[in-house]
Amino acid sequence: MTNMLKIKEKQEPKRRRKMAELLQYFMLFLIVLMLALALFAVKTKDLLSAVIASGFISLVASIVYLYLQAPDVAMTEAAIGAGITTLIFVITVRKTKGKEK
Repeated sequence: MTNMLKIKEKQEPKRRRKMAELLQYFMLFLIVLMLALALFAVKTKDLLSAVIASGFISLVASIVYLYLQAPDVAMTEAAIGAGITTLIFVITVRKTKGKEK
């Protein structure tokens, strides 16, 4: 039985390194996603699409804050940035023409 414990103890650092590497790739993916959404929001002519892309940027930012162990900031960003602000902008764009000249 002690041999099994020794084997598990040797495998534990490998698992932690793999998990840390996986989390780094996930963070890199989120950053690239935020950049792509930001470029889309800037380049698109449709204002509603730009507002929705901005909301998704806020949602991804809240996931990043959660990963950085700031749950209070993550909840605030999700509620205010992705929720209320996006809703106000969508209502405003719908009441106006909705296309950039």
